[in-house]
Amino acid sequence: MQEWNIITKEIRADIKVLDMDLLDTTKNKDLLGNFISDLVLQVLSFVAENERKNIKQRQAEGIAILKAKNGGKGIGRPAAQYPNNFKEVHDKWRAGDITAVVAMKELGLKKNTFYKLVRKYSKVDCK
Repeated sequence: MQEWNIITKEIRADIKVLDMDLLDTTKNKDLLGNFISDLVLQVLSFVAENERKNIKQRQAEGIAILKAKNGGKGIGRPAAQYPNNFKEVHDKWRAGDITAVVAMKELGLKKNTFYKLVRKYSKVDCK
């Protein structure tokens, strides 16, 4: 059973479109009212489904255009790069010679980027 059918048949909800009296099923609880509510919900369901498909297609087209512009590269934020002096500063920080805040300033990195690179560096270092 479709969602709109559940709304009208099981829940027995009414439809009231404020600027269209014809689509007010609170007034007509007869066969015509049920027919109108089913018809409206079917149309609205169809329109919503088509809009979802259109959005998905436009999104895919936009991503394809962007990938073509970028030479096949992905989209999104570029991966964080290690600064040239990362190893030296990292080793000083790990040895306790400097604080993390000082290391971040020397490297010119923000907190999240610094710790992301530290985790990545530690994984590579352990292997």
